[in-house]
Amino acid sequence: MEQVTVVTGGSRGIGSAVARRLADAGHHVCIGYERAREAAEETARAVRASGVRCIAVQADTSVDSQVEALFGAAQEELGPVTGLVNNAGITGPLGRFTETAPEVMRRVVDVNVTGALLCARRAALGMSTRHGGTGGAIVNISSCAATLGAPGEYVHYAASKAAVDAMTVGLAKELAGEGVRVNSVQPGMVLTDIHASMGDPERPWRNASRVPMGRPGEAHEVAAAVAWLLSPEASYTSGAVLRVSGGL
Repeated sequence: MEQVTVVTGGSRGIGSAVARRLADAGHHVCIGYERAREAAEETARAVRASGVRCIAVQADTSVDSQVEALFGAAQEELGPVTGLVNNAGITGPLGRFTETAPEVMRRVVDVNVTGALLCARRAALGMSTRHGGTGGAIVNISSCAATLGAPGEYVHYAASKAAVDAMTVGLAKELAGEGVRVNSVQPGMVLTDIHASMGDPERPWRNASRVPMGRPGEAHEVAAAVAWLLSPEASYTSGAVLRVSGGL
């Protein structure tokens, strides 16, 4: 059976690297993006160059109707969805907890938690044998912040990612008998433009000494872990929280 995978937040950074890595493994890919249309289309072209089919669909994953449209487009254009990479996420600006605006906290929770829940729910409805599907796999992109807490930077973001890991463990147990595996990947300090968007583009290098391996990670190193979790080689792996962090 062909593998069709939805990658949310797939236009840039880890999401783009995941889409390209999955294409190399033969997946047809649906890239979900919120605003970066040009970057999403560039990633889609790179994916198609690997000989697979790919579409890019604009969607705010915190909105149920847009999640439905995203998965509907994937099925219509590419075939039944067999995988989801729940990658869409935001941090808001770096700062102490008491200086973080409530509206920033709400939006981070809305995208990182509610959005991930909505996408996982829609994926499960399509893949679960209980609902007529043939099985599949979900990989949620978390963060080392979920266990480190990110003091002085973005405690609200850390809390949202801890929720993602809790969802991973619960869904893995709930869906295990329905042919759906659910796992989580916790990237550490990775070189992407998310650091610039939070106000500190040099952050990965400034904090590299905190990482036992002494360097920030590359997006393709995270993508390799995601691809493995979606592959048949991980057929007995579910409920795992895999840290990809250089020892952090």
